[in-house]
Amino acid sequence: MQATPLACRLILWAGAWLMLAEVWPSQSCLAEGPADFLAWPLERDARGADESGPHGTATGVTFDTSGPTSARRAAAFDGRSSVIEVPGLPRDIPGRGDFSVAAWVRVPEEDDDVVGTVVERFDAAARRGFQLSIVTNAASTSALANLRQVQFGLQTASPETTWQDHGRPGNAVLIFALATYRGQLYAGTCEPGAEQCGHVYRLEGEQWIDCGRLDGANSVSALAEFDGQLYAATACYRLRGSALDDAVNQSPGGRVFRLIEPGRWEDCGRLGESEALNGLVVYRGQLYASSTYAPAGCFRYEGGTNWTSLGTAEGHRCEALTVFNGAIFATSYDGAEIHRYTPETGWRVVGQLPGETQTYGFTIFQGQLFVGSWPSGSVWRYDGDDRWTNCGRLGDEKEVMATAHYNGQLYAGTLPLAAVYRYDAPDKWTDTGRIDLTPDVTYRRVWSMAVYRGRLFAGTLPSGRILSMASGACASHDHALAPGWHHLAGVRAADRLLLYVDGRHVATSEPFDSAALDVSNDAPLLIGRGQFDYFQGSVTDVRLYRRALTTSEIAHIANPRGAQR
Repeated sequence: MQATPLACRLILWAGAWLMLAEVWPSQSCLAEGPADFLAWPLERDARGADESGPHGTATGVTFDTSGPTSARRAAAFDGRSSVIEVPGLPRDIPGRGDFSVAAWVRVPEEDDDVVGTVVERFDAAARRGFQLSIVTNAASTSALANLRQVQFGLQTASPETTWQDHGRPGNAVLIFALATYRGQLYAGTCEPGAEQCGHVYRLEGEQWIDCGRLDGANSVSALAEFDGQLYAATACYRLRGSALDDAVNQSPGGRVFRLIEPGRWEDCGRLGESEALNGLVVYRGQLYASSTYAPAGCFRYEGGTNWTSLGTAEGHRCEALTVFNGAIFATSYDGAEIHRYTPETGWRVVGQLPGETQTYGFTIFQGQLFVGSWPSGSVWRYDGDDRWTNCGRLGDEKEVMATAHYNGQLYAGTLPLAAVYRYDAPDKWTDTGRIDLTPDVTYRRVWSMAVYRGRLFAGTLPSGRILSMASGACASHDHALAPGWHHLAGVRAADRLLLYVDGRHVATSEPFDSAALDVSNDAPLLIGRGQFDYFQGSVTDVRLYRRALTTSEIAHIANPRGAQR
């Protein structure tokens, strides 16, 4: 029987609605009403999807740029000053209940800066809110600890958990480096005995698995992921610098190795006359390394066993390496200087900290660069040009080494008491506890830090142990997010946080007391800036739901066809 014209039209209308629902999940198919769903398409302006608002105000944002599909447009953020601010949201969006946040983001190919915060609503003074960020922790102190790690977290004013001991890898006296790689945590050690040498270990459950011998030097001093592979640097570390007996093993280091498979390393060459290496960092698609002792040196990897010497500023040593706002920054043990490098300008000194003689680890917090120092035990903030501001001394400590950005907060480790402090405001540091209580020694250090499994891990000297703690609730994706377009989503569901990347569930936080974790605040919603850094890349289709989306719903909006109109 032949269909009537009206029946044909009804069939066509139904098919069109089904196609629209498939390619552009709407408010009605994922939420019950406007009170439960807010969205900012960010295609051609910062207005909300609902004409009645709330709408954003854009600063330094370029709209109508390429999106995740040919039919979808996006907003480009420069990583320096771009931000969209959405004021006036009710303070309980989100509060203590379930919610979901999602966005399409583009990670740049050119890695001359960190990626930054995607979206957050966070009251820094009250230490309360949520954040979704792509975090890089470099120079912590001598490792690229986290590379483009997605973190989704909630914070309240509650204290950190008690530090949990994860044991001592091998015969370590110092945990020189911690780094995440392909979803696992790796540690580089100093093992100075006559029949000992530095190793790389991998945490499996609560056991440290030996990943093999490198060149026989007493330390594996730095770790970094580069081009999808794990690299490790070696050192003959002089323990007298930590007021300990010098190592029996005096075999020279100064080489870099690449992990081929468990227990098998490929030699990538020795760097000049270096006997010890300090920092590894990735910048503009290449790997860079620095020398701990004289002769001073910084080197760029050219493949195989070839390294190009880049010199240093004024012939002084450059130590911990990080990337920030288009350049490499380096600390120095020669006069507490901070050095800056680009291929176009070469090295130059961008500050010497008054009253200090050495600078140690870097971290990025609230869009600015921070560095630790000796002998005042202070942390300094970079204010541009050659200006540095002292942000306060950490208790009565003398040295600040490892620093890291974790779940919207800045943490720093110290000497001589091996404490970890949280930065709350200029001149206000909160002690979260000592993590090395070795008796009858002059110095105890917190040398290394990394974020893993939604927790902050730290490595010590002279106990050679690794500990961790949690703050608020956090889920972390412990893989480097590749350049290109990705869909990110964070979900608060009852007593856990769920993190999704490209529609896949990739991480779950530890359980928490949902009633106690109230993140209500009066701060504006920020897109492209936050507690970590300004966002570098592109963002489109930011969504906020006052309920927990299901896995199938997230897979639906993460489908590339779901980014088309």
